[in-house]
Amino acid sequence: MFGSIKAFCRHRRTRPCVMAALLLAVHAPASHGALTLSGTRVLFESDKRSVSLVVANPSDKPYAVQTWVNTTADDTTTAVPFMVSPPLFRVNPGKEQQVQINGLPNSLPTDRESLFYFNAQEIPQVENDQSNVLNIAIRTRIKLFYRPSQLKDTPNVRLKDLQWSLQRIDGKSSLVVNNPTPFHYTFHRVEVTANGQSRTLENRPMVLPFDRQVYALDDIKSAPDLRVSFTTINDYGGITPLMSQPLQNNR
Repeated sequence: MFGSIKAFCRHRRTRPCVMAALLLAVHAPASHGALTLSGTRVLFESDKRSVSLVVANPSDKPYAVQTWVNTTADDTTTAVPFMVSPPLFRVNPGKEQQVQINGLPNSLPTDRESLFYFNAQEIPQVENDQSNVLNIAIRTRIKLFYRPSQLKDTPNVRLKDLQWSLQRIDGKSSLVVNNPTPFHYTFHRVEVTANGQSRTLENRPMVLPFDRQVYALDDIKSAPDLRVSFTTINDYGGITPLMSQPLQNNR
């Protein structure tokens, strides 16, 4: 529904479209995702032909569900080496459906993970007496990591290899993490401590394989005890043990 609004607005003047979207939001009933997935991420190892997860409907209404895999760009035109089965199905109240993600021949890199996204969009059933009710199709989108069998380590083992430093970038203090590993890391918590004071990062974008990520910091004075503490989200959606490392000061 909101995708349709955005498409409509691209061809109309901004102000009328904003007003239309606001009116729709005002008259729309409070809406929350009714469906649940059996995991918060998918790990697809290249030596497997398929992986599966479960879509459950704990609500009291039936839903049609559409499933697919796409890229970070979140489009439906870029080809991906995965096929979801079934791509469209009905799940009744209190029931669940197993979904299988099948791998296709591909030329993905073998020296690092590749990132995709699994999507499940719920389509509520329209009742005969709901002609004046706005039904919104809600989508759940979770990360899908394709991991080549050539990678013998695991993300948890390589956590110690992350390189943290405090740098001055564009005149501002920045925390920089360099990732020399072939794995993606999603941080659950990142905290910098110095002189008995701590600064916890609110915005923590994922760091990609063989890449670096920069996080803005408030000014932190250099100190001998400058450290960074962090946790990450593991393959199963759990939280890794807290790690603490001295923070290199490159300012």
